[in-house]
Amino acid sequence: MPSPIPIEIHEEIVEYRDSELVCEGYLAAPAKGASGGGKLPAILVAHAWGGQDDFARAKARALAELGYVGFAIDMYGKGRRGNTPEVCSALMQPFMDDRALLRRSMLAAVSAVRSHALVDAQRLAAIGFCFGGLCALDLARSGAPGVRGVVSFHGLLTPPNLGPQSPIAAKVLVLHGYDDPMAPPDAVLALAKELTDAGADWQIHAYGRTLHAFTNPVANAPEMGLRYDAAADRRSWAAMVEFLKER
Repeated sequence: MPSPIPIEIHEEIVEYRDSELVCEGYLAAPAKGASGGGKLPAILVAHAWGGQDDFARAKARALAELGYVGFAIDMYGKGRRGNTPEVCSALMQPFMDDRALLRRSMLAAVSAVRSHALVDAQRLAAIGFCFGGLCALDLARSGAPGVRGVVSFHGLLTPPNLGPQSPIAAKVLVLHGYDDPMAPPDAVLALAKELTDAGADWQIHAYGRTLHAFTNPVANAPEMGLRYDAAADRRSWAAMVEFLKER
């Protein structure tokens, strides 16, 4: 089969605020849309524990190639990035300790992308990787208007414990490595019950013999539960593509 014809991508940096924190999002969209082709559905990309990086921006561009506006969000603030496990953990931990803070940050990113001239504010979704997978799930839990679906790639699954959970209208897809030590089978079953109790339309795809970070080609620390898996990477992206088409 002939290779798909590459499309031209429009890219821009979008500054937005989470309360007093200045954040720096990265937006990618089909150039045809940016030149007046009408408003497009937008997909937020929530980053892993190190902050917005080349990986998250590449996912935003890949979504633009599929015809969406891809928006790599910034949970930590402009210029705040992790480059060692210790720094990454220190950046992420406040959000793990205070899930209301995490929710507020996600809603700030939603507000930023909703107001962009290229975006159809009623057709939004979010995907996330590792810590970002938890962020995507918490966005679904928040009930943010216009968010039709979320996708968690090897995400953390713990509930936010912010009081009674309102019904979850956004459809949910969880793409999970069965041997991920950061989200063991009990956590998967607990999430399934939580989503069922909230009336959500949910799917969980578990990939056997697959660890955490299976979409990240540089992940190679099986002793820490981290390992790239090309098959799971390919299968999970294909599952996401079909899920977003349905939304």
